[in-house]
Amino acid sequence: MYQTNYVRASSTDDAVAKLDDEAKLLAGGMTLLPTMKQRLASPETLIDLADCGLAGIEDLGDALKIGAMTRHVDVETSEIVAKSIPALAVLAAKIGDRQVRNRGTIGGSIANNDPSACYPSAALALDATIHTNSRDIAADDFFVGMFETALEEDEIITAISFPKPAAAAYAKFPNPASRYAMVGVFVAKGDSVRVTVTGAGEDGVFRHAGLEAALTSSFAPESVEPVTVSGEEMISDMHAASDYRAHLVKEMTRRAVAACGWP
Repeated sequence: MYQTNYVRASSTDDAVAKLDDEAKLLAGGMTLLPTMKQRLASPETLIDLADCGLAGIEDLGDALKIGAMTRHVDVETSEIVAKSIPALAVLAAKIGDRQVRNRGTIGGSIANNDPSACYPSAALALDATIHTNSRDIAADDFFVGMFETALEEDEIITAISFPKPAAAAYAKFPNPASRYAMVGVFVAKGDSVRVTVTGAGEDGVFRHAGLEAALTSSFAPESVEPVTVSGEEMISDMHAASDYRAHLVKEMTRRAVAACGWP
C-alpha cells in the first residue's frame, strides 16, 4: 500500500505551485482514479481543481467557450450549448452513465486524451482552441498520441473554445457495458468538412482525410460508401477487431452526416 495526500487548490496558480513530479491534478477523476485502483498510477498527492473557478459555459457569438471543470451533465443540459452547438449536448448525453456524467469534466477528458473518450473528437472536428494557464493551443496541435497531448508538466487546461459550425453531429457505437466509445465519429461542416474518429485509432483521436475529402465534395450519407477505411492502424481487442472498427468508422460517419441534415 502507499499513502496519497489530498489537497484542494484555490486557483490555477496555487495548483501549479503545488505540482511536482509525484503529484497529479484531479478534475473529475474518471480516468485517474481507475488507473490508481489498478496500481497503474500511484501519486503521492492529488491536487483537486474543484475550487479553481474553471467551470462555466459562455456564448462568445461566433464560438462557445466551456470552462475546463464543467461537468458532462452541465454540457448535456445547457440551453446555451443546445442553441449554439447541439451536437456537443448530444455527445455529452452519450458519455458513460449518469454517475460518470455527474463527475467527469470536459477538461479532464481532453487533457487525458483517453482513446475511448468522446470530447477529443469534438475538439478536433470543431477546430477548437484549448486554453491553458499559459497559452492557447489549436486542437490540431494538441492531441499528440494515445494518452499524450502537447501539455507541459506545469500547464493546466482552463477552458476550451469551440467555433460554431454550419452543421455538426456525433455518432457513437458504445461498449455495451461501460458506454465508452468503441468507435465515435464527429462530423463538422463549415467552409470544409472535418471528420474525426475516437475509440478506434492506435494513436488516439484522428482525422480521416478520405472521408473529409468525399464529404467536402458532396455532403451526403452516400458519399461515405466509396471511401476506403483501412483497419491497419485501428485498435484490435476483445471488444472488436480492427477490421470491424474500420467498418464502424464508415457507418458512424454515415449516421453523423445523416444527423446533420444535408442539402
